[in-house]
Amino acid sequence: MKKMTLLLVLLAVSVCAESIEKKGFLTSKWCAQNGYFSDCRLESFVCGSGECFKSWEFGDNVTDELVLFVHNEQKIYTIDYSTISRYKLDEPMNRSDVTIMGELRGDTIIASGFKAPPPPQKSFFKGCL
Repeated sequence: MKKMTLLLVLLAVSVCAESIEKKGFLTSKWCAQNGYFSDCRLESFVCGSGECFKSWEFGDNVTDELVLFVHNEQKIYTIDYSTISRYKLDEPMNRSDVTIMGELRGDTIIASGFKAPPPPQKSFFKGCL
């Protein structure tokens, strides 16, 4: 009986802690809510909104709310990146096709890792239009 109970508990825990991968556009919460994707203001990653640099001083609290906008679902997922160093997420910031791996709890992804697409290649333009 104890073995059966233990198996049921383990099964329930494994179902609840399902690992997922979501692919979308990594940006700040303010930019995603306002529809600013390719032209998101960089200060929104530090102080939480556009033009907040006017009142924000060095030493003030950093409001760093990262989200993943999933194109297929048209949904915004908040990212809890406590297991990932923040500086590692700077490169894929404001880029599409970023894959976040982790656990889904409501509308929050508890991130355990990520995959970023390679940076865009440099192009050479010769001539005039």
